Amino acid sequence: MTASLITRRQFLDDAGLGLGSIALLWLMQRDRLLAGDTPGTSLPHFPPQVKRVIHIFSPGGVSQVDTFDYKPELERLDGMPLSGKGEIDTFFGKPGNLRKSVFKFAQHGQSGQWISDLFPHLATCADDMTFIKSMVTKSSSHTPACFQMNTGFTMNGYPSLGAWLSYGLGSSNEELPAFVVLPDPRGLPNGGSNNWSQGFLPAQHQGVAFQTGKADAIAHLETPPSVTPAHRQRGMDALLKMNRRFAETHQEDDSLQARVRAYELAARMQVSVPGAVNFNEETAETQKLYGLDHPKIGASARNYLLARRLIERGVRFVQVYNGGALGSPRINWDAHEDVRLNHGEQGVHLDQPCAALLKDLKQRGLLKDTLVIWSSEFGRTPMTEMKGSGLGRDHHPLVFTVWMAGAGLKPGFVCGQSDDVGYKPAEHPVTVYDFHATVLHLLGIDHERLTYYHNGIARRLTDVHGHVVRDVLA
Repeated sequence: MTASLITRRQFLDDAGLGLGSIALLWLMQRDRLLAGDTPGTSLPHFPPQVKRVIHIFSPGGVSQVDTFDYKPELERLDGMPLSGKGEIDTFFGKPGNLRKSVFKFAQHGQSGQWISDLFPHLATCADDMTFIKSMVTKSSSHTPACFQMNTGFTMNGYPSLGAWLSYGLGSSNEELPAFVVLPDPRGLPNGGSNNWSQGFLPAQHQGVAFQTGKADAIAHLETPPSVTPAHRQRGMDALLKMNRRFAETHQEDDSLQARVRAYELAARMQVSVPGAVNFNEETAETQKLYGLDHPKIGASARNYLLARRLIERGVRFVQVYNGGALGSPRINWDAHEDVRLNHGEQGVHLDQPCAALLKDLKQRGLLKDTLVIWSSEFGRTPMTEMKGSGLGRDHHPLVFTVWMAGAGLKPGFVCGQSDDVGYKPAEHPVTVYDFHATVLHLLGIDHERLTYYHNGIARRLTDVHGHVVRDVLA
């Protein structure tokens, strides 16, 4: 019987192809391309129209009737009590009379979108924006409502939208996190990091918050000058040994594994982050477009330009905060005292840089596969907060406005309507669950199939609710 022999060239060729296959499988597993890598899922579930998301969140409760939801009837009924709407139940329980908008509205773009003069720059983007004017939410209290808009639940401890995307779709780069948070330079929002928590998902999916408004974007990222390379290496070697011993004896605990991955990522970020936050390569025209030279909004404007630079570098979800926590003076949209003063102050931090972001993404060709969403946690009442006071408005979860722009949407389109005075939905109420389901759908994800088994329940972002708002889809 003749033995079957192969030549040396054939052996090396087969060996090389085998190693290539192993490397390919590792890369596919790392990037979650293998079916079943995520429990109960094979993502994306269908071809996505969106590759990345920027969420601009304006905490405090933005008044829909003073921004994007024009109500001529409020002008006619100005100063009269609200009637015909059933029991009026407001957050502070002392509703005043109806009050017309403190800002002037006009139609903009070929689509004729009504936008108040609070946003002269965003008004120039009207034809790129898709409005939902019948949003409803569950809570009239700031922190629970912020949690719901960010995590789908009014309690803390649940994963945020960005964490779900990091878990489901993984990272599209090795040098930066999948989920980055850019807080307002003036302060953190109500609930702090609970708004971008990973909840019960593996720890590596929590949002990475940059230090906005400071010289160092990431605290303690650089090795101190007093630590020599040799000293640093000895410390890393000792840490590696301890980590291995702990991992061997606590195999059920993923927190150390996540921490190790975080340190590995941090090492790569020592190179990638300085490049991302360095705007020297941006033209003077681009920096002026965002308002980086503006003495009042320059620090806030940097977040919007940084958001664009991060998604260009493969970050999947960037959240930009336009406002901080409660307190005095107000650094968010909580206009109890005076809508004109409050919204005028907060609006300037949003208007120019946000409009610049939309225009910049569009001219670079990025808006065709990027989703930009803007929201607050709820709206504000169409009447004054209390009788005898005609300046402020109370919290209002019954109806408010959000908008989106970018891939997969009908631009210059309005979905849903509030009633004649902006008190409650007149048609097509859209819940936060519906909103989240729609965002996931644009990313190629069936919101009912993106799950994580926790405490005996297959948990999801949308709980047991939610329908895709198909009217807004192109």
